[in-house]
Amino acid sequence: MIRSGTDFARYDFGGLAVLALRDGHVDMPPGRLRQEGNQPFGTQLPRQVRLVDGKLRLSVNTFLVIEQGRHILFDTGAGDAWEPSMGRLPRALAEAGIAREDIAAVACTHTHIDHVNGLVAPDGTDSFPNLEQLFVPQAEVALFDRSERLARFRQRCVPIGDGFAVSDRIVAIPAHGHSAGHTAFAVSDGAEQLLIWGDIVHVPSIQFACPEFTWEFDHDQAQARSTRARMLDRAARPDVFVAGAHLDFPGIGSVARGGDAYRFAPV
Repeated sequence: MIRSGTDFARYDFGGLAVLALRDGHVDMPPGRLRQEGNQPFGTQLPRQVRLVDGKLRLSVNTFLVIEQGRHILFDTGAGDAWEPSMGRLPRALAEAGIAREDIAAVACTHTHIDHVNGLVAPDGTDSFPNLEQLFVPQAEVALFDRSERLARFRQRCVPIGDGFAVSDRIVAIPAHGHSAGHTAFAVSDGAEQLLIWGDIVHVPSIQFACPEFTWEFDHDQAQARSTRARMLDRAARPDVFVAGAHLDFPGIGSVARGGDAYRFAPV
C-alpha cells in the first residue's frame, strides 16, 4: 500500500496504480444468505457468519485503475439511489486526490443498483462529466434503455463480452450467475494479476470457507455457485490477487486454498 485514508487505499501494482474506493455499506437480513436449494438458514446461521445488529453488513467498494494516465473506474456504487449509508464515492475520490473529471472510462461488472447508480450525482448531474466510454456486459445493456435515471448514458455504452480488452492489460472474463451478464476483469502486469470480480462473494466471513452458499439475489444460483468455485480456484494461484465489491474494505487481497475451503488474506 502506498497510502490510504478513511475512504480510499492506493496500491502500486507493477506499472499501474490501483485504488480501492469506499462507497459505503448496506445492512441486509441474514436470510439473504442461502443454502443448497435456495433455502435460508433461519436462526441456524453458521457460527462464523458476522452480524452487525443482527444484519449482514456488506461493504460496497469500487476500484480505480490508473494505466499510463488513463483512469478506469470499475463500478460506481449506489449514489443516492439506495441507503444513506452509501454514496460516499465522490468523497473517496476527493480524499484520494482524484478529480471526477479525470475519469473518462467506467467498466461495470453488472448493472445492479449498487454498481451503476453512482453514475448520477446527488444533484442530478453526471458524476463523471468527461465520461466517454461505459463498458457494460452485453446481456445487461438493456437496463439503460428502460431506466429513466440512466438513459442519458445509453449512447456511451460499449457492450462487452468475454475476452473484451478494456485496455492492453485489462480483459473481461466470464463470471455469470449473480446476474445474467456478471463479468470480472483481469488486470495483468507482468507475472501478477488482479481479478476485479464484482459480486463473486457477498459474505466473506463464510463464503470463502463454504463457497457452496449462495445469495438470494443471484440470478442463477447454481451458475453463481459454479462460477464462484471457478473464480476461487483461479484466485488461489500464485501471484493472483482479488478485488471484491463486497469484501471488507478495502477489499483487495489474496486467496489461499485448503481442501475444499478457501481463506482470504487482505493485502
